[in-house]
Amino acid sequence: MNSHKKILIVDDEIINLEFFEVMLTKLGFIVEKATDGVEALEKAGRFNPDLIILDNIMPRMSGWECTKTLKADPQFREIPIIMLSALDDVKDKVEGFELGVDDYITKPFNFSEVFARIRALLRNREAFTHIRMQESYLSLAETLSLDIKAKVTDFIRIIDVLDDAIAQIAPWERALLSQKREEHPETSGQGFSWLLQLLRDKSQEMRKQIAELDGRIEKTLLGWEEIRKSNAGFMVQENQSRSPMY
Repeated sequence: MNSHKKILIVDDEIINLEFFEVMLTKLGFIVEKATDGVEALEKAGRFNPDLIILDNIMPRMSGWECTKTLKADPQFREIPIIMLSALDDVKDKVEGFELGVDDYITKPFNFSEVFARIRALLRNREAFTHIRMQESYLSLAETLSLDIKAKVTDFIRIIDVLDDAIAQIAPWERALLSQKREEHPETSGQGFSWLLQLLRDKSQEMRKQIAELDGRIEKTLLGWEEIRKSNAGFMVQENQSRSPMY
């Protein structure tokens, strides 16, 4: 999962930047650094990180202000943010989460814990990205299925018209055939009744096939709805698991 994943580290303490760069690079991440919120916003646009580790208290622009700006921008809204702070006050944590921080770690920190949280957030982001793509494909497929279902209804109407035509032609065909036999008793035949019967048979066959197709479409639509419900449940569960607990 770490291959080519990009992490932006934002901290005004150079020792922390260098520490994270060394440790995360060894683990296969691509790392970019910034020393304050203003630089972080500028580098986020160029670097397009998969995750941001953001110190809270910094010059020029704090981590809270930077988070607020990032989460207000559609380009960066979905990037997970881990807030690092020397403040261990519940009020500060709540403010961070309300601004859109995805996780909160208090200094001094244990790198193993930070790494575990990085992996969890990246996993969640990959899962959400997959679900969004799946939802997009489901919407396209559902639209196509509904279009086909509408065409099925049109086909049934056409068959109804054909059956009505056959029903109206049949008496005329019998009458004409009877008149022909009276006028020319030496001749015999079925006229074109065989054609009418062929059309009836084909009509019934088409109705059966259309009914089967309609049933398959309906079953498919129900299956996609279950997938949507499952995806929605997963996202709610993941969001709840990431909610702050005090």
